[in-house]
Amino acid sequence: MATTVEEHSTSLRKDDLIEMYWTMLLARRLDERAWVLHRQGRIAFHISGIGHEAAQVGAAFALRRGVDWVVPYYRDLAMILSLGLTPREFALSIMGKKGDPSSGGRQMPSHWSLRRANVVSHSAPVATQTTHAVGIALGIKMTGDDAVAITSIGEGSTAQGEWYEGVNWAAIHHLPVIFLVENNMYAISVRQEQQMAVRHVADKAAGLGLPGVSVDGMDILKVHEAVSEAASRARAGEGPTLVEAKVYRLTPHSSDDDDRSYRSREEVAEWRARDPLDRFAAQLLDQRHLAPEAVAEMDARARQEVDEAIQFAESALYPEVSEGAYPVYAEDIPHA
Repeated sequence: MATTVEEHSTSLRKDDLIEMYWTMLLARRLDERAWVLHRQGRIAFHISGIGHEAAQVGAAFALRRGVDWVVPYYRDLAMILSLGLTPREFALSIMGKKGDPSSGGRQMPSHWSLRRANVVSHSAPVATQTTHAVGIALGIKMTGDDAVAITSIGEGSTAQGEWYEGVNWAAIHHLPVIFLVENNMYAISVRQEQQMAVRHVADKAAGLGLPGVSVDGMDILKVHEAVSEAASRARAGEGPTLVEAKVYRLTPHSSDDDDRSYRSREEVAEWRARDPLDRFAAQLLDQRHLAPEAVAEMDARARQEVDEAIQFAESALYPEVSEGAYPVYAEDIPHA
């Protein structure tokens, strides 16, 4: 059963709830357009977050945005939009244009970085962002800052050595870090039961010495509550938490994947009926936080912003060849 706004124990206001819905909606429309652009041959690659939006937005809104540190993974479009990435910046990134804030148009799309929001870029090998987040959390503890770090990952990546090493180190040293696992049941084409012998990813926490909680990742309020509690624990010096958000990706793994080879259309249709965007809209309508006309107006505005972002990016410049080594190497900056 979905959590109602009245049952939710945190201090979300009506404006927060509407902003959360707007962010999910904008992420969905951008994501859908990216698929179209790829099929038209106008971009080279896309990796989708459709179906993950509730988990990502719920988690982001549980943070002190701009204060806490985020080390995301490639499927986290909705999370990064929650932290301040603009549709134009997303469009620049998928088209490899110069103004892309993640890499200046030189990295694969969805390798997120947003310096103004404390979003730290991750490496292409999966799970390496775990150790990056733990290092940041160690720095937070050493400096005494009132901040937390959060890193997200797919459930298949929890079989990687970097993940175990990072989580173990954080648990030993009681570091202020949250490990968010967006469990969509498939490590590309490999189902969960072929990846791990436990029923829930959160069960892995017990052997590493930290709390693990598993929540319905299609329910934005449940994710928000779980991550809020994890952040409170971290700020209080109680150490890390593993939060497993059970989601479902409603698209193939990426634009290069054909998911018909490993899952049935009936399974996808069953999960599509639980679409987190539709689910949250229904909650807000039922609780009279939004009217049907407002939902339609927001959708029209989202589509217009997407149109404008794509037009902007298509007319933007590609990076110069001479910019290829910047900022890969540190500049020689004289010290005062």
